Amino acid sequence: MNKSFRVSEKRAIGAGQPVYIIAEIGINHNGSMDIARKLIDEAVVAGCDAVKFQKRTPELCTPKDQWHLERDTPWGRMTYINYRHMVEFGVEEYSEIDVYCKEKGIDWFVSCWDEESVDFMEQFNPGVYKFASASLTDHALIERVVKTCRPYILSTGMSTMNEIREAVERFGTDNLMIAHSTSAYPCAPEQLNLRMIDTLSELYPGVPVGYSGHETGLATTVAAVAMGASFVERHFTLDRAMWGSDQAASVEPQGMQKLVRDIRDVELALGDGIKRVYDSELGAMKRLRRARSVEASL
Repeated sequence: MNKSFRVSEKRAIGAGQPVYIIAEIGINHNGSMDIARKLIDEAVVAGCDAVKFQKRTPELCTPKDQWHLERDTPWGRMTYINYRHMVEFGVEEYSEIDVYCKEKGIDWFVSCWDEESVDFMEQFNPGVYKFASASLTDHALIERVVKTCRPYILSTGMSTMNEIREAVERFGTDNLMIAHSTSAYPCAPEQLNLRMIDTLSELYPGVPVGYSGHETGLATTVAAVAMGASFVERHFTLDRAMWGSDQAASVEPQGMQKLVRDIRDVELALGDGIKRVYDSELGAMKRLRRARSVEASL
């Protein structure tokens, strides 16, 4: 039985639903609420269904041997652990994001990278959680989200089929959605392997399968929709030249507008598979078939 999951008052993901389009802001806000608001605004203009952020507890997600390594940042040279805090939003920022997205009429949610972050996000009553591909083998983290009884998206980049099967067998499919992905930034077209959407759909019938893309173009994400993706996610930025590790593999506002427009056109064009003669064809049918009949009689 094909499933769909209600993720907000406005939208659901899965069978019988329009493709759910996610603008992955991640940490492309660079710790700035001003940039975050601009990205939300642009996602609304583009017609996206949701924006997504990432939530980490820096001390848990940063290896201790890297804490005191210094690096150049937009705020000057600082230790890596300090940098991780600079790009991390807290309760004040997420409270503002919650209010702002509700005002703008767009869903928002996060990828949590550790269990404390799940506990933190619960105060905002998220409609869905997303796991980054790196977290597919973090069973303790998945279990923490499963216990919330909320729908969740499991991304499958950098993962073997055995790792995917192990996670699904362990946690079941009750609230599960799966995102096909290749974790290369940016990803070359020959490594996108979009037919995995079919493979996952056949392996887990009824589970909504989507696509999380890291390529530089737009056509292959549209192709994922034509292949049956229930949802798509692309990293989103104001400018790919901005500072940050995810910017170069992100889509800019004008590109996101085109992507959403093309996805909606493809959804309409796919139809229902039932052959019919449309009213728009009747004139041509009458004119051209009559002409052929006259020619045949001569």
